[in-house]
Amino acid sequence: MNSIFIVAHAPLAHALRQCALHVFPDVEPWIGALDVQPNVSPEETMGSARIILAQHLGRAPRSQVLMLTDLFGATPCNVAQQLVDGARTRLVAGVNLPMLLRAVTYRHEPLDAQVQRAIAGGTAGVMQVAVAAPQNQVRRAFSDQDIRDHQQ
Repeated sequence: MNSIFIVAHAPLAHALRQCALHVFPDVEPWIGALDVQPNVSPEETMGSARIILAQHLGRAPRSQVLMLTDLFGATPCNVAQQLVDGARTRLVAGVNLPMLLRAVTYRHEPLDAQVQRAIAGGTAGVMQVAVAAPQNQVRRAFSDQDIRDHQQ
């Protein structure tokens, strides 16, 4: 079974972990989380991340870890990028709850398949939900230029 390690801006990593445990309470030992604090240096964050990753990789000789981060190019992702090796660890940026739940659901699959399932779950989980127009009002077409185009 693959572990999942979430590295994200505080308090997102632990919040996502708690949401996943709400749905899958039996996977607590298999999901790690590191909240990156704004007042902690990247070096300290790296040290904490190394410890958590080593714990998950040490579970079994063939342990694998899917690392999930919130924002590509930000500190959590930069730290995680330095830790992944492409063999026992993989990294996906842009974590959301549908992605995490899909990754947990398919934690028994090979790591490559789990990565693809997680990305598909995260992508499919983002959608516009239809909203009915208020009674006796006409919905107007939306355009990016219409809304506060004086603000950048």
